[in-house]
Amino acid sequence: MQEQLKISILDGFTANPGDTSWAGLEALGNVTVYDRTASDQIIERSQGAAAIFTNKVPISAETIAQLPDLKFIGVLATGYNIIDLEAAAARGITVSNVPGYSTDSVAQLTFGLILDLSFHAAAHSQAVHNRAWETCEDFCFTVAPLTELAGKTLGVVGYGTIGQQVAAIGKAFGLNVIAYNRTESKVPAEIYTPLEDLLKQSDIVTLHCPLTPDTADLIDAASLDLMKPNAWLINTSRGPLVNEIDLADALKNGTIAAAGLDVLRQEPMVKDHTLLGLQNCLITPHIAWATRESRARLIDQTVKNLEAWISAAPINTVA
Repeated sequence: MQEQLKISILDGFTANPGDTSWAGLEALGNVTVYDRTASDQIIERSQGAAAIFTNKVPISAETIAQLPDLKFIGVLATGYNIIDLEAAAARGITVSNVPGYSTDSVAQLTFGLILDLSFHAAAHSQAVHNRAWETCEDFCFTVAPLTELAGKTLGVVGYGTIGQQVAAIGKAFGLNVIAYNRTESKVPAEIYTPLEDLLKQSDIVTLHCPLTPDTADLIDAASLDLMKPNAWLINTSRGPLVNEIDLADALKNGTIAAAGLDVLRQEPMVKDHTLLGLQNCLITPHIAWATRESRARLIDQTVKNLEAWISAAPINTVA
């Protein structure tokens, strides 16, 4: 009888807090699921496993060197910067990620942030629950300026699958969509706009590009200075794309009007973060990817990645 494949899931809780299933992976081997794994637990919990899965637990060269049985690393996400790919490749370890699973959900939250900035629905609801409507002299009231999106310019930075979906939704709202991508040919010629011009022209700038050495601090004091004073910045991509100190200064000084962020440079948020408490900065805790539908697709594709590797025809490989 062939020995079962030993599989360890190092931080399974965010992908599956109990509302979906690991059954697909369990059919492929002996699976141990850990909700969370601290840095000093990685080696012990991965020991003897031929396949490990991680979302945010880093797998360094030092860790790989101590796991002689390891042959496959599955990333429960699209981004794979937590894996030392060079060390994995040197050992012949296959690394697969899951691209594209969260496109609709991320685009949805992008516009959730935009719509909250435009109508402040939660703030108005809170005011009503605080009985402000009962004492109002008029039949309606506002607690913040309201903004119509139609006719405004949406600047999409990064024109991959998510950027394209955001652009499509923007057009449905009547926004004038322009876009920048490092590879210009990926953007339709009629909307392609160099980054500097996009920052100057846009009423809303939304980031959908990967984190690379070239895109780190893409939005800093210099780029914020190019934006309109009534512009909004949205980031549902990667926290380090934005210099948070420069953004805080821009929000305080009126360089730009508002921001909506789902990601930060360090997660969870550090105590007394520079953006904490700024009323013109919406911050959600990295939830764009986390709808049940999106997480179900993530796990389904994760199973397919492992099945393909077992069949000696790996897919979605990054190493």
